[in-house]
Amino acid sequence: MRSIWKKRIFSFIIAAGCSAALMNSAFLTAHAEVIDYRAQLEIYKQLPVDTNGVDNWPQGPVVSAKSAILMDADTGAVLYSKNIHEKLYPASTTKILTAYIARQKSGLDEMVEYSSEAVNSIDWRSDSNIGIKAGEAITMEQSLYGLLVGSASECGNAIGEHISGNVDDFIQLMNETAKNLGCTETHFVNTNGKHDEEHYTSTHDLALIAQQFFADEVLCKMSSTRSYTIPASPTLSQELIPNSKNNLLPGKAYAYEYLVGSKTGYTPHARSNLVSCAEKDGLKLICVVMADESPEQFKDTVSLFDYGFSNFSSVHAVQEDTTYNVGRGGLFSAGGQQAAQILSIDPDAKVTLPATVEFADLTSELTYDSNGAGQAAVIHYSYNGQTLGTAPVLFQDVAAFDFNTQPLTEEEAAALASQTTQDTAGAAVFSAFGTDSGENSTQDGSETVAPGETASEEESALPESSAPAPSEAVRPSVAIPGGNVIFLNIKNILIVIGAISAIAIAALVIRSVVVSRRRNRRRQAIMKRRRENRGKEIINFDKYIDPNL
Repeated sequence: MRSIWKKRIFSFIIAAGCSAALMNSAFLTAHAEVIDYRAQLEIYKQLPVDTNGVDNWPQGPVVSAKSAILMDADTGAVLYSKNIHEKLYPASTTKILTAYIARQKSGLDEMVEYSSEAVNSIDWRSDSNIGIKAGEAITMEQSLYGLLVGSASECGNAIGEHISGNVDDFIQLMNETAKNLGCTETHFVNTNGKHDEEHYTSTHDLALIAQQFFADEVLCKMSSTRSYTIPASPTLSQELIPNSKNNLLPGKAYAYEYLVGSKTGYTPHARSNLVSCAEKDGLKLICVVMADESPEQFKDTVSLFDYGFSNFSSVHAVQEDTTYNVGRGGLFSAGGQQAAQILSIDPDAKVTLPATVEFADLTSELTYDSNGAGQAAVIHYSYNGQTLGTAPVLFQDVAAFDFNTQPLTEEEAAALASQTTQDTAGAAVFSAFGTDSGENSTQDGSETVAPGETASEEESALPESSAPAPSEAVRPSVAIPGGNVIFLNIKNILIVIGAISAIAIAALVIRSVVVSRRRNRRRQAIMKRRRENRGKEIINFDKYIDPNL
């Protein structure tokens, strides 16, 4: 009897176990269908590439990331755009903003103490860390290597405490900094990217942050390092060796030859994110992919970099622009020629040029709302609505002239004669005293020039240089940038002053005559009224007869 009951109980246990296994299997299957991210990638591939809809724009590749952007680091031009404004979870790519602020607010040799809160507030099982203990201290440089190479979350917390006193104030600083960089789709609640529903950004905003991050050579070096050693010290109990999981780095599976730096990010909610920078042939590009799957984030990044370097180039506006030329002011002369250049395009200003477009095809707009020191205006370049760069128009730094001059030697006169007064291509269209308003002027102070339109021959014509006679030439005390020597033309100035004076005197004479005639007319009118009133008066003779009156 007991044997029968034992068999029944054993069978029941076996049956229950099988049922539980089947139920668990069914649950896992259903759950797997929900989180089938590989299948999700196929859906993401069908999302439109916005820049592929721009007329005559180089067609970009299909990527599996939900959101992707390729931006010129120098000009800010967006070369590839796919869903770039959707708010997504950044994961550890958050740390590039933490590192950027650290470089702005602290020195590399400053000691960073790791509090119990900074160390123990992270999840040691799931959050990346370097294993530093509470109460220990390392330098800011070592902390940044831990943050960017090892993606250590406790390093982000300790850096925040070191800079702002506590993590909450540092997070506020992070959001303020992001806003100042132009980010409008970003809100951070921690220093390291730990998942939170209120911790989000977009590929566009992340690219803006990366633009500043990769402008720092130290951060570029750190973010391109595979492994780093933090030696033991009196403030550190053991050696720490952060290692990078970034497969774009040298020696890794998807190593990219032109890589400047890169930062990974991953959480189960964010999936795989990657922020990278590469440079080739003078073109520096930033790539951000979000909501991707490993190793597709590396493949997508390489594909986008190759697309950018194959289809775009970086050119200097001053070398290409023929629309804006410096006007000649009659109040100045150079070497006996009226050729003073007082305004010029910033020689460092770059424009991103698609391979399918000529520079002359670009639309340019001149605005005068620049707040930059020494800037007269800003030229904005675009093509079919795509911004490709800006070029500030700068005032030349011309100092006061010294009239205590000395005659030039024959050698100096010969050197001066060999110089050309030809302006550099693409300097801005301005006269010595401003820009004439015309049909292309807008109400907001901007001026738009149609593609291919150029200044008139009269405005752009530049006379050839001629050498002044050694006996007549004088040596000025200063020269403007670019080597153009400026002489003050006293004769022209006196002529202008005389003309202005003559006009002023004539105006005064005319005014005096007009005023005098008006006064005479008023006097005549008054006298006439008085005469009329006297004729109407009645004389009372009684006052002369009656003494009582």
